[in-house]
Amino acid sequence: MKAKIKNSLPPLVMIGPSVLWLFLFLVLPLVLVIGISVLQRNGYGGVELVPSAEAYKSLISADYLKVFGSSFLLSIETTVICLLIGYPFAYIIANSSEKIKPFLVLLLMLPFWINSMIRIYGWNTLLRSSGIINHMLISMGVIKIPVEMLYTDGAVLLGMVYDLLPFTVLPIYTSIEKLDPSLIEAAKDLYCNKRHVFTRVILPLTMPGVFAGSIQTFIPSLGLFYIADMMGGAKTMYIGNLIKNQFMSARNWPLGAALSIILIVITLVLMRLYGKVGSLDDMV
Repeated sequence: MKAKIKNSLPPLVMIGPSVLWLFLFLVLPLVLVIGISVLQRNGYGGVELVPSAEAYKSLISADYLKVFGSSFLLSIETTVICLLIGYPFAYIIANSSEKIKPFLVLLLMLPFWINSMIRIYGWNTLLRSSGIINHMLISMGVIKIPVEMLYTDGAVLLGMVYDLLPFTVLPIYTSIEKLDPSLIEAAKDLYCNKRHVFTRVILPLTMPGVFAGSIQTFIPSLGLFYIADMMGGAKTMYIGNLIKNQFMSARNWPLGAALSIILIVITLVLMRLYGKVGSLDDMV
């Protein structure tokens, strides 16, 4: 009996801290958010220990459905643009020479070394009415008065694409790297032109990377509230901004918690879809 306890002790010692960390900083906060979402709001910005589904019922209103629609539209636009820019970039990196490839990967990873809020603030400085871009355009005589580029939906989209582009490129780059060159050579031997080689061989085989990059772009774009605040001036309300406002400004914790739970459910559904695509790819 003592020997069995001795043999089981090292795994417990190794796994224990990780389990404790996950429980304290993942499970416990999640249970707390779920609990707050089904309680009643009081008049002082907190909650009362009274069960209530009012927060979830209020999400059916047209105003909140409009916020969800705007958020999904922005996330879809961000994902599509990141794919259109990211796929060619990933393809160029994967097919570049061994001397240049590490440098290109370094350029891709370089933004992760700087806080994203600082980088977005740099775009804020560039796009404002008194910023560098407007100053240069006026100096060259292209425009006479500053163009309103900041605090628009286009500026928010630009910030999202800029911040999330590496998350799209990296999975696609990995998929292209795993391609078997002999398949491409076989397609060329069968007189496929470049377009057919790409659409019938390269693109289908790299679809798991495309899907992974899409998921890794779509999910974060739903909750990046600070980009909408800094680049859009909070003119258009998105899910992330709405959650932040409910906790910080409106002091409606149950509604903010309910919105957070909905966002978590959406994330889990998308991750489940990603898992299924990954399993299908392994079967192939």
